[in-house]
Amino acid sequence: QVQLVESGGGLVQPGGSLRLSCAASGIIFSINTMGWYRQAPGKQRELVATVTSGGSTNYADSVKGRFTISRDNAKATVYLQMNSLKPEDTAVYYCNADLITLSRSHYIYWGQGTQVTVSS
Repeated sequence: QVQLVESGGGLVQPGGSLRLSCAASGIIFSINTMGWYRQAPGKQRELVATVTSGGSTNYADSVKGRFTISRDNAKATVYLQMNSLKPEDTAVYYCNADLITLSRSHYIYWGQGTQVTVSS
């Protein structure tokens, strides 16, 4: 019953901004590292950013200075603020989370993805 649901994707012009959200639901005892990945057409899925339970962040070189990852444990939600978007940011964005749940320990869950398209 545990699932991650992304929202906030859409079409935006170059230089614009979007804020993605990913909320976890279900019986969850602990939320560990959460992150965002993306997959463009014809490309393999790549890491965008991660944030640990202690607040440490890590970003792909391609998004440093433009994207910010954050989390709200009370809402079991991870966010990705994307600024100065470029056409090469176009991809399906997936959130993931290392969770301890009723049935599993330290299992990596994935959302279904949300489309981000950057185009004039």
